[in-house]
Amino acid sequence: MTVPGIDPPRLVEWMGRNVPDAGEPQSVSLISGGRSNLTYLVESRERRLVLRRPPLGHVLPTAHDMRREWRVISALAPTPVPVPEPVAFCGDEDVIGAPFYLMGYVDGAAVRTREQLGDPPPEQARRLSERLAEVLAAIHAVDYREVGLGDFGRPEGYMARQLDRWCQQWERSKTADLPEYDRLVDRLRARLPAEAAGTLVHGDYRLDNTLIRLGDMDIRAVVDWEMSTLGDPLADLGLTLTYWHDRGDEERAGIPVAGDVTVAPGFMNAAEFARHYTKVSGRDISDLGFYVAFGNFKLAVIVEGIHARFRQGKTVGEGFDHIGSAVPTLISRAHRMLDQP
Repeated sequence: MTVPGIDPPRLVEWMGRNVPDAGEPQSVSLISGGRSNLTYLVESRERRLVLRRPPLGHVLPTAHDMRREWRVISALAPTPVPVPEPVAFCGDEDVIGAPFYLMGYVDGAAVRTREQLGDPPPEQARRLSERLAEVLAAIHAVDYREVGLGDFGRPEGYMARQLDRWCQQWERSKTADLPEYDRLVDRLRARLPAEAAGTLVHGDYRLDNTLIRLGDMDIRAVVDWEMSTLGDPLADLGLTLTYWHDRGDEERAGIPVAGDVTVAPGFMNAAEFARHYTKVSGRDISDLGFYVAFGNFKLAVIVEGIHARFRQGKTVGEGFDHIGSAVPTLISRAHRMLDQP
């Protein structure tokens, strides 16, 4: 087996010592990679597992923390939030060159495009969008202290720290100076909302960070917990709506992240999604414009990091050659959200 980011002989040896019931891996294949952590399917005669490790090269501090992701799925396993089965964690970088963890394989699809979604009846598509809001509300309803995540983050001052953190990420990754970025940071800092009661937040919640059973459009698991912490739940909602592509939004169609699933017949639009989240969570979203603006800012920084890795030749996968052009568009969209009364 020759797989980028994996040392198969060492992985086989480690699994033999730490996950003996899984059996010796017969194959390891890359499922997805490039934008974020790398995900592999590990198959043996006994079962199928999924391995997660950080991306290759240009890893920003704290951005790809495997132990953090492992800890949260382990805590959520007994809760109503659907997550994959946690199997084993490895913090020894000598095994494959980075920390990693194994989780149970979930028979579901990470859907980014309408082609992957298929052609479900509109009522099923609408139910999927409703379910996406309901699972987000379930994440925010978890008693994080009860599940052992009381020290998982500091909810107080979350949004101010997030702004500082993503500004630092920008400085480490930026490939060019953008005056509109600087002006956006000033506006966000001036509009920071009042402190909200903290909850568990996913940090990158969107449709393609869930695994969907396509037969009935149910969400089988929420994945990609690398940015999770304790903080303001509306930051999750704002980022989800940043990813959302409403029908007729041609500018959004030019931003190559999160796909076009939400334009399928039956899907709620962004405003309907926000209202359904409010209905099932009971949360006040009167300042949602700030959070969507912040979501666009955060996504701009993330995309700039992907663009930087691509320019260094350290991104696994295809479709990254034009991703840098999305950065000024996202910054412009954030300004427009702040311009709204």
